[in-house]
Amino acid sequence: MDMFIRVDQYNFIKAQTQYLLNGYGTTNDIRVLDALKSLTQEKIINLFPQINEEQSELLKPIINVRDQASAEIFLQQVKPYVIPFRTVEQQAIKKLFPKVKKLKVPSLEKVELQETSYLAWDDTGTNKRYIILHYDNKIKGFQGTFKISYKQGVCSLCNRHGQVGLFSIEKKGSTQDSYINRGNYICEDSRKCNQQITSQEKLFEFFESLGR
Repeated sequence: MDMFIRVDQYNFIKAQTQYLLNGYGTTNDIRVLDALKSLTQEKIINLFPQINEEQSELLKPIINVRDQASAEIFLQQVKPYVIPFRTVEQQAIKKLFPKVKKLKVPSLEKVELQETSYLAWDDTGTNKRYIILHYDNKIKGFQGTFKISYKQGVCSLCNRHGQVGLFSIEKKGSTQDSYINRGNYICEDSRKCNQQITSQEKLFEFFESLGR
């Protein structure tokens, strides 16, 4: 069976697995637990409108999760079918940012690609953050100023509450020599942010707004 689960979908499956575990931790009512298992399974299956029988059989055992051990077994069986972030050669990355003369591209060897919806790294010397994602079958690159806010807030990418900073880019305005800044708050820790993305919707919305 081929890989068919996006990273954000796998994160959603993990979140639903934890939701089911929480249910077992709060009630012993069999009827309530049966309803919770059925709802959890339905949510996961509905992630994949074109799911086939083999793929469905892989995901249905979510209803067997009762404790941490069974949850780990289930997730270990599912993870091999997660589509990893497509690797990008360093030369291709540099072409995404042609105006940056001395672009510092980090090594991707230690990046867990099956937990990555977008790549991001910081150049602390210039207070810049560089972000790469695959969108509409194309590689998109964004660079912007990233300022740590030293406060908690909701991230525009993963829609979760945590430590955030302001990512903003400068765009040409409607008149000559005029510029406008566009941006919003995103997670300070991009690795953690990736692990919290359970839908591509917010991720793509944010970058569509920057690209206009």
